[in-house]
Amino acid sequence: MARKKQQGGGGAPDWLVTFADLMSLLVCFFVLIISFSIQDKEKLQVVAGSMREAFGVKETSRRTGIIEVEGIPIREYMKDISQVEQENDSDFSQERHEKRRKQGPEANTHDTLEADIEKPRQFATAAASLRQAWQEMPEITEVSSNIILEESEEGLNIMLVDQDGRSMFREGSKYPYETTRRLIAKMAPVLARMPNRVEITGHTTAGQQTNDPSYTGWDLSSERANVARQILAEYGVPEDQFFAVVGKADTEPLFPNDPYLAANRRIGILLKAEEPPVPPGHKL
Repeated sequence: MARKKQQGGGGAPDWLVTFADLMSLLVCFFVLIISFSIQDKEKLQVVAGSMREAFGVKETSRRTGIIEVEGIPIREYMKDISQVEQENDSDFSQERHEKRRKQGPEANTHDTLEADIEKPRQFATAAASLRQAWQEMPEITEVSSNIILEESEEGLNIMLVDQDGRSMFREGSKYPYETTRRLIAKMAPVLARMPNRVEITGHTTAGQQTNDPSYTGWDLSSERANVARQILAEYGVPEDQFFAVVGKADTEPLFPNDPYLAANRRIGILLKAEEPPVPPGHKL
C-alpha cells in the first residue's frame, strides 16, 4: 500500500526564503552606500590615474608639464600628460647656434625674440635627456615614482620626493641614500649642457623631529640642498651655473592640505627659464 505524502514538512516556506534574500540584498545595498560616502580622495585619484593608463586614456597639458606617477597624490592643478615627442631638437638647437655665430652681434635683438620660442623646446629636450639617463639605472623602476618633472614659468623643476616607506635621504640626515646620489649624479651632464642657471631648494615636512632641538628643519633642508649641489658639481655642473641653494623647511609644502605627507619632504632642482648673466667686460 503506497504511503501518503507527508503534510507540513519541516522546511521553511518559499516566501520566507525569498524574504531573506531580499533582506540580504538590502543590507549589501546599504553597506555600499556607506562605503561610497566615506572616500579617500587621494587614493581615488591614484586609482583613476591607473585606470586611465590601463585603458590608454591620456590627457595632454602644456600648462604644468607634471608627469603623474603611481603612488603620489595629485595636486588639483596638476595634469596627467603624455610625453610629446620632439624630433630633431638637437639639430634645431645646433642650427640656431650656427646661425647666431654667423650673423654676429647685430642679430642680438632678433635672437632675444627667438629665445622665447626656443625655451620650451630646450626644456623638452632636457626632460627627455634626463629620462634617458635615468633609464640606464638598474633600480630606476623602484624609484621612478619618487621623481617629478614640472614645467612652470620659472623653468623646469626636477623634484626628488619622499614616499611612505621609500625615502631619498637618511632619516634626520643631510646625506642621501646611494640610489639618490646616483639619480642626482645622472642629472649633472644634462644640466651642464644647458645655458640655464640652477637653483636647488630643500623642503621638510611639518613636525620634523630631530635629536638636537637646536637643529631645525631649516638646517636640515638647507644642508640637504647643499649636498645635492656638491654632487652636481662633482659630476660636472660648473660652480658659476648655480644660482642659489636654499632651505625652506616646511614653509612650502607640495600638498598644503596635508603638511605631514611624506611627499612634502623633497629636493627641488630648478633649471631656471633664463640664461646666465653676461660675463664682465663682454660687449653685446
